[in-house]
Amino acid sequence: MARYTDAVCRLCRREGEKLYLKGTRCTGPNCSFDKKGYAPGEHGARQNMRRRRESDYNMQLRAKQKARRIYGVYEKQFRRYFREATRAPGLTGDVLVSLLERRLDNVVYRLGYATSRAQARQLVTHGHFDVNGRRNNIPSYTVAEGDVITVRPASRGNRYFSQQEFRSGDVLPSWLAFDPSSLEGRVLQAPRPEETPMDLNVQLIVEYYSAR
Repeated sequence: MARYTDAVCRLCRREGEKLYLKGTRCTGPNCSFDKKGYAPGEHGARQNMRRRRESDYNMQLRAKQKARRIYGVYEKQFRRYFREATRAPGLTGDVLVSLLERRLDNVVYRLGYATSRAQARQLVTHGHFDVNGRRNNIPSYTVAEGDVITVRPASRGNRYFSQQEFRSGDVLPSWLAFDPSSLEGRVLQAPRPEETPMDLNVQLIVEYYSAR
């Protein structure tokens, strides 16, 4: 599987909105989207000036790509999540978002250990976290209600964890709890659809895969 190695700011410009893929840089003066808010490529600025009606397929594709890019998953992974969501009870779109939100790298990000999901994915891959007392370095691991995510004892002396002030001024979603003194997070319940960090049109995503 090929990994995307180009500038991630191009992804925000392609979707026409900030996806906050680079953490604090996205809210600062160096944000590329604020400087060049048009689509990337040689003709991006010219295409942005044209007014054209989007086809149903294009709207569905853009909704799917936006979700993929926010959570940083490959197309094959995203299809697997969709198939799993169709087999689970409940609305397919809501179940799909719940599965994406409960990825370990996303939970680490939402707990405030990292400023972006890419950074959270790297922290998980490097083995800095325990889930229910056992080391877990799989970013795609799906957490469940009652799971406890903690920084490993061996990593607590790491300069990154010892000098960070986690969750300072940030809003923690109601389905998670966090204790900064012990660097321990807990999954209280499954995430609700309205608690997703971005405005995702899950109906268009369902329509996209249902038509294929």
